[in-house]
Amino acid sequence: MFNFFAEQKNKQDSRYIIDGTDYNHIKNVLRMEIGDTCLISCDGKSDLCRIDNFLEDAVSLEILEQDYTDTELPVSIYLFQGLPKGDKMEYIIQKCVELGVFSVVPVQMKHCIVKLDDKKAKAKQLRWQSIAESAAKQSKRNIIPEIKSVCTFDKALEFARTLDLILVPYENKEGMTATIEALEQLKNVKSVGIFIGPEGGFEKLEIEKALKSNAKIISLGKRILRTETAAITAVGMCMLNIEMFEGSNK
Repeated sequence: MFNFFAEQKNKQDSRYIIDGTDYNHIKNVLRMEIGDTCLISCDGKSDLCRIDNFLEDAVSLEILEQDYTDTELPVSIYLFQGLPKGDKMEYIIQKCVELGVFSVVPVQMKHCIVKLDDKKAKAKQLRWQSIAESAAKQSKRNIIPEIKSVCTFDKALEFARTLDLILVPYENKEGMTATIEALEQLKNVKSVGIFIGPEGGFEKLEIEKALKSNAKIISLGKRILRTETAAITAVGMCMLNIEMFEGSNK
């Protein structure tokens, strides 16, 4: 079943009126017809809808069932990703949105090879947000995760300190005890920030600053992971534990 996102202005009583690119996608790309059903996500909730009319430049959908599905995690995961080379950020965003990340914060770290000026950073952010929206539709998310503007490591830490838990996977951390203990804490928090270093890894001073911000330094195993692999592994690891904790309480 296809999933589309709408704003509150598109909702009229017991129906949605969808225009713009989604209207074109529904009518001319997917070639959906009157009577076909789909999900419309608005304000964090997804409704089951049925197409009941095609207008001149919009499609009308009747709401069959409100709050039809809830795919969001009870813990908001923020991914603080050190800027990687090439198009790796696009891949990281796509996969981590599928896994349930709430927001992605691109971070300019000491060992980042990529350096973006304000103009390039803004263009990248728009591109990354578009990828997040496509991934959210594909994975039937109730929300489109926000891709925030590129920031410095210090600014990222300042923001992360407002969250309940900060995790920093670090290649020099030995053993899995700290990881196990950190994952246990996911039972009792509402938000978690995950810091992933770029290809060159974290600078020692960055780790020291993270520790002063009460971050938990953890390991993702004995193997050295690429930055994109580390991001997906860490988010997936948290997602799975959150889902299991939630499931055990039902």
